[in-house]
This record gives sequence, structure tokens and C-alpha cells, in this order.
Amino acid sequence: MPPKRSITLTEAELRLMKLLWVRGESAVAQLVEAVSDQAPLAYTSVLTTLRILERKGYVTHRQEGRAFLYSPCVAEREAGSSEVRHLIQRFFGNSRERLLLSLLDNGEVTPDELKRLKELIAQAPDDEPVSQQEHSTAQEPANE
Repeated sequence: MPPKRSITLTEAELRLMKLLWVRGESAVAQLVEAVSDQAPLAYTSVLTTLRILERKGYVTHRQEGRAFLYSPCVAEREAGSSEVRHLIQRFFGNSRERLLLSLLDNGEVTPDELKRLKELIAQAPDDEPVSQQEHSTAQEPANE
């Protein structure tokens, strides 16, 4: 029996998605060139990974001449939220509280991050979950 197909992103898939989120629509050759300054990937590897991403619903393509141009059809924030939901379900029994306690227990939360978390918790209504819009008002961490 083949392994169950994962909807989460592998490192190689995430690497290409990050390029597509920044660059927008791109040909396979453009993506191969863009990754060449990091760990280079072969044209066929990039193409295979893009096809997998298309099957997973992360990218779409159109043909222009002989080239296929790939575009992200899932926003970076949406993909990140999906990954977090998967993580919570898989490792924390669907408990956001267990995830948060795990983050706090490891001692790597900065005072500024802790302050923002406290502010979000204080603003959250007691009888309903915090919405996406309320999360978007929190200060986003800078890209590394």
C-alpha cells in the first residue's frame, strides 16, 4: 500500500513556493535559475516538484508558447495557517492551549512576543474564538 499523500509542504516544495510568492508567475527555467545560488536543483526536479504542488492545489499553470508558467494559487499566509492547523492536530491533539504552553515552556519566547500574546489574549472575547482579522492586527515578525 503506498503511503498517504501529505497536504503539507516538504522543504523542497516550500522552497519553490517561497520563490513563487515573491516572484509571482514564473517559468520552470526561471525557478531553476533562482534556486541556483542556494543548493542548485535540476530542471526535472523543479518540474516534478511543481507538478506535485499542482496536485496538492498550491500552484496552477498556463502555457505560453512551449513554456509552462506556474503561479501560486494559495497565499503564503493561508499556507502557513494550514501548516499550523496540521501541526496542532498532529502533535497537540487539536489543542491550541497545549501548543501555546509548549511554546512558553521552551523559554525561547522574547519579552516582546510575550507582551503581544498577552495583549491578544486580553482582547479576545471570552465566548468565541479569536478571528483571523484580530490576528492580523498583531505585529507580524520580520522575514528572516
